[in-house]
Amino acid sequence: MLGLVTTSGPAAYAQQNTHSSASEAPATKKAFIDRTNMDLSVKPGDDFYTYASGNWIKNNPVPAKETRWGSFNVLREFNIQAVRNILTESAKNTSAVPGSVEKRVGDFYAAAMDSAAIDKLGYKPIKNDLKKASKVKTHQQVLDQMAEMRVNGVASPLFGFWVGQDRKNPNVMIPQLSQGGTTLPDRDFYLKNDARSTKIQEAYKSYIVKLFTLTGEKEAKAKKHAETIFNLEKKLAEAQMSRVEMRDPHKTYNKFAVASLSKTTSNIDWKSLMAKMKVTGEDTILVNNPKFFTEINTLLTQTPVSDWQTYLQWNVLKSAAPYLSKPFTDANFAYSQVLSGQKVQTPRWQRMSQLTDGTIGELLGQLYVKKHFQPAAKARMDEMIANLIKAYEIRIKNLDWMSPATKEKALAKLHAFTPKVAYPSKWKNYDGLEIKRESFYQNLRNASVWGYNDMVSQLGKPVDRTRWGMTPATVNAYYSPVMNEIVFPAGILQFPFFDPNADDAVNYGGIGAVIGHEISHGFDDSGSQYDKDGTLRNWWTPEDLSRFKEKASALEKQFNEYTVLDTLKVNGKFTLGENIGDLGGLNAAYEAFKMTKQGQSKEMIDGFTPDQRFFLSWAQVWRTNILPETAAQLIVTDPHSPGEYRTIGTPVNMDAWYEAFNVKPGDKLYKKPEDRIRIW
Repeated sequence: MLGLVTTSGPAAYAQQNTHSSASEAPATKKAFIDRTNMDLSVKPGDDFYTYASGNWIKNNPVPAKETRWGSFNVLREFNIQAVRNILTESAKNTSAVPGSVEKRVGDFYAAAMDSAAIDKLGYKPIKNDLKKASKVKTHQQVLDQMAEMRVNGVASPLFGFWVGQDRKNPNVMIPQLSQGGTTLPDRDFYLKNDARSTKIQEAYKSYIVKLFTLTGEKEAKAKKHAETIFNLEKKLAEAQMSRVEMRDPHKTYNKFAVASLSKTTSNIDWKSLMAKMKVTGEDTILVNNPKFFTEINTLLTQTPVSDWQTYLQWNVLKSAAPYLSKPFTDANFAYSQVLSGQKVQTPRWQRMSQLTDGTIGELLGQLYVKKHFQPAAKARMDEMIANLIKAYEIRIKNLDWMSPATKEKALAKLHAFTPKVAYPSKWKNYDGLEIKRESFYQNLRNASVWGYNDMVSQLGKPVDRTRWGMTPATVNAYYSPVMNEIVFPAGILQFPFFDPNADDAVNYGGIGAVIGHEISHGFDDSGSQYDKDGTLRNWWTPEDLSRFKEKASALEKQFNEYTVLDTLKVNGKFTLGENIGDLGGLNAAYEAFKMTKQGQSKEMIDGFTPDQRFFLSWAQVWRTNILPETAAQLIVTDPHSPGEYRTIGTPVNMDAWYEAFNVKPGDKLYKKPEDRIRIW
């Protein structure tokens, strides 16, 4: 994945010749590399981030409704406004045909925006769920209730469950279990007792108290509930693997016969429980952390049923809170403020626009693709992807550390990549999903049930390779190792990543590096363990694998040195996959750029050489201001390095950057040629 994870929106393009080069006059006067955003008083070799973006950083503080503000966010702001316009128009269209895409999208959004009706209901939509949770009498009933909550779209307590491809047999869909059951963003927030973690723990307990009291519970009892829930979730956190451990696809691949798994968890009969979760006829299951499940097996009977009642009620409450009346949404925001530092709540229209995209994104996507997306952009992307794959092929062939045998396998994998651009070839139409204008919470519940049924219906069927893991409106991109595909939703195909009027330096330093980044995920520390068919299977010689790990280790060490906040540093191991993605991606994008007419010229635009524009385009993608609370949280939860270090972390390993900006020994960012890390 490329970057920030959230939000969405449509792309807007002009229909025109997209093959601009340095020798052609751009169709617009827009300065794609804007000097006013730079701090030219700083030497690029001392601080490339400030040199490229210093004035922009100074002049663009984080808005009160945001937790960070950078190029991604500016684009997302533009996109969400476009989404809002589509949703507002759809909601107002009283003549839309019943059952039509526009009618369904409009009704969903209209219901979501009817805050008066939502406030009137209070917590009535979940009263029955809370009552059911409070009535479980035995440990078996606790498990049964968890299964019922899952299939009815209420919540997903105790563990994660999904249906996905078998990583060692990717043509088969298989049920999968994962560690889970906690609420705080990471297990570390339960296990650490430093000032920052303690503050978050207290805010979390206050949030639990607040939600229970909003349902009429006495405060003293609500406080007991908070302690019960926190202590139970802390035990679950202790049984979880760290995020770094979870990045190892072999460590998290544990296949069990369903009967064998039940033998390791004597209190949980998985065949029976899976049947209650609508999964029948499956004899095998994948488990990402078997130890977690042996721990919850013990915890299940060691914990009084009354505590499980409280835990189940909490799962109902926390899942529903953002979608209930104002007192609940206010409590939810007050809690999230402590985690993120956000000053004011995101406006309702924005939250509900994002929710519509996240819930029925391929209905909404059909409307905005029609309105905002032009085929010329897709054609240009197809061409750039082909150029990046060609550049990657050249780079693999020229690697001095890899043997011919492994190169052959790497090239086979590269040529097996499936690119997907803009939107799905086959739309998901959510057949059978009921959406009514007057029932917001029920619409959400219906969508959850529909999504769950859609997921389990994939068992026993061929893998659907037309499916997308992001909505077309998303400003992001991703690589799937089991599909061996690179995916670029329409939302990201805009400036600063891409503009049909921009010179090649800007587009290759932007979207070209994004394409290269996603290709590189197929060859990062995790993706490189999958072969061309998407199978988790080694294709390396031992010597080549050892050399690759050595190079990856050097990159890990480089990023470990970067300080984010007071004593907090980047976790080089946790961010390794994304850092390899950046390093391979920018190198491949530069290689492809050098094949273009502008890449081979010395012609300056706005006072910058083609190579300078390429690296400045990369830099302007990652400029970001971020709240300290959010920065601290992301160090633990986000596998991407902060924007400042993405800006400099790759260029300092590229000879071309040194030449472009005349970076010399003595400059603060200078690395000796022999110390520069070269992987892909």
